[in-house]
Amino acid sequence: MTETRMKWVPLESNPELFTSWCSSMGLDTSKYAFHDIYGTDPDLLAMVPQPVAAVLLLFPITPSMEALRQQENEAASPAAAGSDILWFKQTIGNACGTIGLLHALANSTATSSIKPDSPLDTLFKKARTTDDADERADILVNSKELQTAHETTASQGQSQAPEDLDNVLLHFVCFVRSQDGELVELDGSGGRKGPLRRGKKVESQEDLLPVAVEFVKDNYMALNPEEVNFNLIALGPSFD
Repeated sequence: MTETRMKWVPLESNPELFTSWCSSMGLDTSKYAFHDIYGTDPDLLAMVPQPVAAVLLLFPITPSMEALRQQENEAASPAAAGSDILWFKQTIGNACGTIGLLHALANSTATSSIKPDSPLDTLFKKARTTDDADERADILVNSKELQTAHETTASQGQSQAPEDLDNVLLHFVCFVRSQDGELVELDGSGGRKGPLRRGKKVESQEDLLPVAVEFVKDNYMALNPEEVNFNLIALGPSFD
C-alpha cells in the first residue's frame, strides 16, 4: 500500500457542492442529486425526494464516540457486509467527505447514472478488480481527477477551511441498503476493517431514510446529546 501523509482540506457538508462534485466526476445530476435533511421528524423527512439512494452523516468525533468505534473495530471482521458492497479504506487525511461520496455512488442505484468512461466509471471499474482494501486505497491516492475534484469542491465552501488539518474533529460516514435489504454503514477510516452491517432491516429503498435516521438518533446523537454538530444529507432523485 502507498504510504501517504497527504492531507486534504475537509469538505463542507453542503448538498449543492456535493452535487457539483458528482457532476464533475461523471454522475448524471439530472437524475440524482444531494438534498438537505432538515430534521429527524417524520414531517421533515417527508420533504426529502424519494427513493433515497444513500444517506451521509457528518458527526463530531468525541471521546465517547472514539471509544465506541474502537470497541466495534475490535469485534469486527473484514468485509462483513458481503461482496455486493464496494468499500474504500481511507489513507488520505480529511478525505472522509470524498470517501462518503464514493461509497454513496458505488453502492446505490445512482451507479446506473454514472456516465461511461467518466472518472467515476473508470475509478469504480478499477476498484472492483481487486478485493484488497490497500490496493483500492492506492487507486484513490493515485487518482488526479479525484484530488482535483476534492480541491475544487473544498475551495467553494462557505465556511473557512481549518488552519490545523491534523485536528479536524468532524467525520463523514455513509449509509446504504444492501442487496439483501439490510442497513450498512460505510466508513473508511478510524481502524474500520470493512462495511458494517447494522442489524436493521430495510424492507424497500423508500425505507432507507427513516431506518438510517433512526439508527443515527439511537447510536450517534443519543451518545452525545449536548452536541449540535450533526448533519444529514441524502442522495436521491434530482429536482430537475
